Amino acid sequence: MIGLPNALTLLRIVLVPVFAVAFVMPGEISRLVAFVVFVIAGVSDWLDGFAARKLNAGSEFGRMLDPIADKVLVAVALMMLVAEGDIRQFNLTTGLPSLLRLVPALIILSREILVSGLREFLAGTRVSVPVTAIAKLKTAVQMVGIGAMILTPLADKFVPGIPALTYAAIAYGLLWIAAALTVYTGVIYFKNGLTHIRPGHAPVRDQA
Repeated sequence: MIGLPNALTLLRIVLVPVFAVAFVMPGEISRLVAFVVFVIAGVSDWLDGFAARKLNAGSEFGRMLDPIADKVLVAVALMMLVAEGDIRQFNLTTGLPSLLRLVPALIILSREILVSGLREFLAGTRVSVPVTAIAKLKTAVQMVGIGAMILTPLADKFVPGIPALTYAAIAYGLLWIAAALTVYTGVIYFKNGLTHIRPGHAPVRDQA
């Protein structure tokens, strides 16, 4: 039987293509649907961990699937945001916003690929690296930043009191802060992971 935490994780994976389709569909309603779906998927990430702790329902399957679901959601959202602009037509008036999306997206995705590779290697040595508070902050800022970027075209209607350009600047700023935290936590993860690669080290719970 699939427990509640795993069901929430599977829901997050199912919501990814729903988000992608809503994102590429024209119209404000479609963009709003994409934003709502992304928020639901992001909240489910917190809920599945909370449920696993409260119900003592953690499982090896869940520990394997949860980070995959997180990274698929983030990767697809970032690719959608980058694809929305055209980097080939770069200039200071039309291309800069696309470039400001592309660079942090590349940083975040590259880090996740590298960390996944290290995690796979550490799994073979039965060593894992524990989650840190800064890693949790990184995930939260990533989700908020990406969510803010998704809502940018609708900011003038759904975020009253904040000028559209100011909102866009905040959204881009959050995405860059997420990229900086991604680099920082990646360095820590690699440092701790390489330190743990030694015979006889006891494994501990791993999340990145």
